[in-house]
Amino acid sequence: MKSDIEIARAAHKLPITEIAAKLDLVAGDLLPYGHDKAKLTHDVVNRLQNAPRGKLVLVTSINPTPAGEGKTTTSVGLGDALNRIGKKAVICLREPSLGPNFGMKGGAAGGGYSQVIPMEDINLHFTGDFHAISSANNLLAAMIDNHIHWGNDLRFDTRRVTWRRVVDMNDRALRDITVALGGPSNGYPRETGFDISVASEVMAILCLAEDLSDLKARLARIIVGYNLDKQPITAADLKADGAMTALLKDALQPNLVQTIENNPVLIHGGPFANIAHGCNSVIATKTALALGDYVVTEAGFGADLGAEKFFNIKCRKVGLSPDAVVVVATIRALKMNGGVAKSELAAENTQALKKGSVNLIRHIQNVQKFGLPVVVAINHFVTDTEAEIAVLNEVCDNLGVQAILCRHWSEGGAGAEELAHAVAKLADHNEAKLQLLYDNKLPLWEKVQKIAREIYGAADVSADSSVLKQLEQWQAAGFGDLPVCMAKTQYSFSADPTALGAPSGHIIPVREVKLSAGAGFIVVICGSIMTMPGLPRVPAAEHIGLNENNEIQGLS
Repeated sequence: MKSDIEIARAAHKLPITEIAAKLDLVAGDLLPYGHDKAKLTHDVVNRLQNAPRGKLVLVTSINPTPAGEGKTTTSVGLGDALNRIGKKAVICLREPSLGPNFGMKGGAAGGGYSQVIPMEDINLHFTGDFHAISSANNLLAAMIDNHIHWGNDLRFDTRRVTWRRVVDMNDRALRDITVALGGPSNGYPRETGFDISVASEVMAILCLAEDLSDLKARLARIIVGYNLDKQPITAADLKADGAMTALLKDALQPNLVQTIENNPVLIHGGPFANIAHGCNSVIATKTALALGDYVVTEAGFGADLGAEKFFNIKCRKVGLSPDAVVVVATIRALKMNGGVAKSELAAENTQALKKGSVNLIRHIQNVQKFGLPVVVAINHFVTDTEAEIAVLNEVCDNLGVQAILCRHWSEGGAGAEELAHAVAKLADHNEAKLQLLYDNKLPLWEKVQKIAREIYGAADVSADSSVLKQLEQWQAAGFGDLPVCMAKTQYSFSADPTALGAPSGHIIPVREVKLSAGAGFIVVICGSIMTMPGLPRVPAAEHIGLNENNEIQGLS
């Protein structure tokens, strides 16, 4: 089997204008970035706002393990398969971050014969959206320190500046830093730090904004710190929102690319789901729904994080509602949830599979709590045995959910046609009736408790009195209607990444809360989760480079 990058490089790419034509778009609707990728113009996005919408399919998964799940690969394979069976389908994905690409993952554009191309560009700088987001974020940070340096008319309390700088890289050394050392000409020293760009409120704002005016209004509402009277100071107070909007003007336009099978894909935005809200942009999703009869999109990590935020934040904010949900699982990952070491996963072990299937069961039941029909995609590995497949089918049958074996990684869209038929049937039955987990009026702390108990299986949530006091203050200040965005380990239903399966009765420790007034949610940081990841002992960057033909190698 060829590597992912070899398969992607050997694929026959069509000019991006031909991909656009499949969506009834013309050259004037595009801003080309070379021959194989383009942005959709603001004009075409605005023109399509009131067009009839297709069916929306959300792809989510079990909790990630080192054994692999393949959510993006399945999203691409399903989109290709829907087109193969005669449906007009568009795929909507998030943009990969350089941080994990050079860290653990090595790439995030699908795998095998279910990939999005050009994968090298998508995995690296692409169309510059993340650079624009980082620049807008850091412009605001620079204007804060500059304002303080030149007299501090807004009376910033430098101990209460909350806005941090960002970089799209895993760099633990930047988590906590001191700025403005070196004397008076460099400003006033203070403690601050960096987050990864995908955790930035600017990223969330770009992904939730519906147009340029909404983008500017959201940027203006960003709270960057507090004055000496403990009153909030916003980006608008600093007169930074206009320049930030200018930096993000092109980045707000969705990116059009293609699959290996030359089907259209919109890739736009990329917040992580463990530390941010985990969904691609509203603009891309709504535009795709106006262009296709079926739209396949994904939410980051497991359904406890990405899908929960897709429903409770994205759908709540902009009126979206999925028609069907696909939960991706692998037999290997479920055996790992059942206690099997990674080195032993190739051996048949039906008992461990049954034990580990509790993870899948809880994810299915969680999605069903939202009133949505579910189908399970078993992402096939060559080590899967007939006995193991039968066990997993039985587990799903007992829940009244169909499980479908998919071979899209090795066969492309042809390997997911059965899944495509099942998804289309679910979506066309119009049985989905989205029920959000909590009402806007529920107090903030009770929203946190509701998610922890109903989605994570927790007994309760713990927090320092300062956290509870902060939530009460935001409640009183008019932010109580906002949803909450849980920042928690992706590896477990608990806050302990080693607690696999479906732990219950645990306590979710809340360490910190942050107000994202522009994005429109409260970030709740749990356990030891970091908003700036670090590189692993052996980062993927060590194996990425150029070959003798000056082609990029090492991405996956």
